[in-house]
Amino acid sequence: MPAVSDLHVVLGAGGAVGGSVLRELVSQGHRVRAVNRSGRIPALPGVEVHQGDITTPAGAKTACDGAHVVYHCAAPAYDRWVQEFPHLTDAVSQGAAAAGAKLVFADNLYMYGPVSSPMTEDMPYAARNPKGRVRAEMAQALLAAHRSGSLRVAIGRAPDYYGPGGVNTIAGTTVFAAALGGKVARWVGPLDQPHSLSYLPDIAKGLVLLGNDGRADGQAWHLPAAPPVTGRQFLDLVFAELGRPGRTAALGRPMQRIIGMVNPTVRALGETWYQRERPFVADASKFTRTFGPFIATPHANAIAATLDWYRANLTP
Repeated sequence: MPAVSDLHVVLGAGGAVGGSVLRELVSQGHRVRAVNRSGRIPALPGVEVHQGDITTPAGAKTACDGAHVVYHCAAPAYDRWVQEFPHLTDAVSQGAAAAGAKLVFADNLYMYGPVSSPMTEDMPYAARNPKGRVRAEMAQALLAAHRSGSLRVAIGRAPDYYGPGGVNTIAGTTVFAAALGGKVARWVGPLDQPHSLSYLPDIAKGLVLLGNDGRADGQAWHLPAAPPVTGRQFLDLVFAELGRPGRTAALGRPMQRIIGMVNPTVRALGETWYQRERPFVADASKFTRTFGPFIATPHANAIAATLDWYRANLTP
């Protein structure tokens, strides 16, 4: 049945992006249902927790029942995207459509492939690697569903992220936990290339805005982030916040190949190594032209909050 409530449903609510969206929705006073497979989600006031398998249309329809907006923040393991992501997203689309809900898809920038200028939403989907093609195909299918009238869709795209809850990311444990533990903080790729990085709470604010604003419908949007930084600059900010010098290093392509022989996630990074060895910068001016100013959290502030989270959650 069509949605008749203000219920916002977050799929993948136990993950980094989904958890951030969940907290943002609660802070704005929305009625929220948090969905993941385990049902283990940190308690938040007024949040309905739903344990369910959304990889099937039936499971997704149950999870989305009664929703006004559905946030698709769920994802398979990184090395299983090609095999599992399209099927998952198709099931989620059926679930949101059955509820008469708007679907907001948390996307990334892989579909553009190697670029030589800041990425904008009108760039062609030029990726030739499997993960980039999967991202392109899912976006195309979702936007086609919107054009057909079968499902309201908005897509929010962000680059690599970091922040509270952000563990499985290039700026995750190998940076923050390592720095706090007095170990070498490692950056994936060369240290001297500018890279857009999104702070998880900023991603959440952007996705919730897309969910609440009809002007977002039927389009993909780059979510605003703080200005790009090099790996060296980012690591310097981490140790500046810690108030002490630290040891840093770059994980280069040869070492990535060696580690990838035994670690499928690291092995999969080779497909998109072009993002590491050249500038990889997102342009979010379409978003701010349409919706107005968006004050992204400065990296220094975001790094301080991320270090606080790691201290509280992932250090002895």
